[in-house]
Amino acid sequence: MQPFHLAFPVHDLQATKAFIVDVLGARVGREAEKWVDFDFFGHQVSAHLDPSQKAATSNEVDGKKVPTFHFGVVLEWPQWAALAERLKSRGVDFIIEPYVRFEGEVGEQGTFFVKEPSGNGIEFKSFKDMGQLFAA
Repeated sequence: MQPFHLAFPVHDLQATKAFIVDVLGARVGREAEKWVDFDFFGHQVSAHLDPSQKAATSNEVDGKKVPTFHFGVVLEWPQWAALAERLKSRGVDFIIEPYVRFEGEVGEQGTFFVKEPSGNGIEFKSFKDMGQLFAA
């Protein structure tokens, strides 16, 4: 799989950097005064300082409020479960607690959402059957 690149706006670059590195376990790549690149599970994700960043909105999915702007990564099931437990043990606030979505249906997946300090949603997913990733 080819790594992707995603840039997102933040109003507090240092708080976002601390959360993504210290809590989520990413590694810092290049950085400058107004942006930081992260090795985010093998992908290049960049936080860019934008003091005008607005509050996040959400849509209802499965009876839960999913941030309309969010990004994330699909992990192997054991890695997903271990990260969920690590975040719980650190007292991280979840936007959506870890649960299995579409249980017994096409696309069954584990998912949870956290919020970085500037309010951007980050989703972590996993499929016990990775063949379901793009199943319709």
